Amino acid sequence: MKKLLLVRHAKAAHEDGMSDFERPLKTSGVQDATVMAQRLHRHGIIPQHIVSSPALRTISTANIIAEHLGTYAIETNEQIYEAVEGTIFKIIAQFPDDYEFIALVGHNPDIAQTLHYLTGKVKDVHPGAVALIDFKIDKWSEISGKSGNLLYYDEP
Repeated sequence: MKKLLLVRHAKAAHEDGMSDFERPLKTSGVQDATVMAQRLHRHGIIPQHIVSSPALRTISTANIIAEHLGTYAIETNEQIYEAVEGTIFKIIAQFPDDYEFIALVGHNPDIAQTLHYLTGKVKDVHPGAVALIDFKIDKWSEISGKSGNLLYYDEP
């Protein structure tokens, strides 16, 4: 059985002269990411590996989660940053099978679309939200639409 934790990056700043890719987390975003990481830890939701967009706000969110959960295996994937519909699903299908539980930290609308595609659930995924999905599959390549069961959803 595989488990996936979808994470939308926490609240980010919109500063003049800064590219979208360079946007940092707001102070409230850092606080929200910390709160969410603590909640995940309390519920025993601890992924083995984290895959993140390389954008500053997502990698910062991933680092906060990793720090609080002790999951220091963080990998960046540039395709997550400017994903078009279906890209996130393709990334997940290529995850290494030796990981049973992976977190993916990304952006909306991709996180919300992926959650809907994999579970059939429609959520307005706010910054910092997390969704834990399990699958009755042995290989990530076996993942398909509506094959996941939403076990946990929370937001700051």
